[in-house]
Amino acid sequence: MLAGIAESCSKFANDMRLLQHEKELEEPFEKGQIGSSAMAYKRNPMRSERINSLSRHIIALANDTKITSATQWLERTLDDSANKRICVPEAFLAADAVLMVYANISSNIVVYENVIKTNMMQELPFMGTEEILMNAVLKGGDRQELHEKIRVYSMEAGKQVKQLGNANDLVDRIAGDSTFGLSKDEILKILNPENLCGRAKNQVTDFINEVVNPVLEKYKDLITGEKIEIMV
Repeated sequence: MLAGIAESCSKFANDMRLLQHEKELEEPFEKGQIGSSAMAYKRNPMRSERINSLSRHIIALANDTKITSATQWLERTLDDSANKRICVPEAFLAADAVLMVYANISSNIVVYENVIKTNMMQELPFMGTEEILMNAVLKGGDRQELHEKIRVYSMEAGKQVKQLGNANDLVDRIAGDSTFGLSKDEILKILNPENLCGRAKNQVTDFINEVVNPVLEKYKDLITGEKIEIMV
C-alpha cells in the first residue's frame, strides 16, 4: 500500500517537474531559496525531486519484503527480523515525508496562465484540424481532398515551428485555400479552446463531486489542515 502511494505521488512529481520546465506551473519558492548551487538563475523543482527520490526508495522497499517472504523456509525463520526492523519503519517514515512535501506543493502551486495559453495556442491549430475538416465538409468540400491538403499544410507548418523556429502558420495556410471555404475568422472561432473540450470540464466536476469529496467527507476528522513547512 505504501508503494502504491509512492507511485501516485511520484507520478504527480514527474508531471510537476515537466510542467515547470515548460514554465506553465511552478512549485512554491521561498524568499531567499537557492534554486541551484551551480547556476544562480535557476529555480529547480527541488520539492518534486525530493518526492521522486523518496518514492523510489519506498517502491524498492516493497520488493525487499517480497524477497523476504519468498526466501522463508518451512516456517518463518529469524532471518526476516533484522530486515523487517529496517524495511517497515523506513517505508512509513519515507511515505510520511513524501506526503508532507506533496501537501506543501499542492497547496502553493503557482500557475502561469499566459504561458499555458501561449503554448496551447501554438499547438491548437494541429489539434483542431479534425474540427476544421468537418466544418469545411459541411460547406460542401470533399473530405478526402481536404484531408490530404491539411496533411500537407500541417507538415509545412510543422517545419516552420520545429526547423525554423517560427510561429505556427497553419491557420493562414488553410484560410488562404479557397477549397476549404473558411475565412480566418471562422477558423479561429472553430479553434476556440472552449469548443474543443468536449465533456472534460464536466468529467472533472463529476469526479470531484462523486469520488473525491465523499472520501474527504468520510475522513474529515483525520484531516488537520495543518500548514506544512518545508526546509529547502
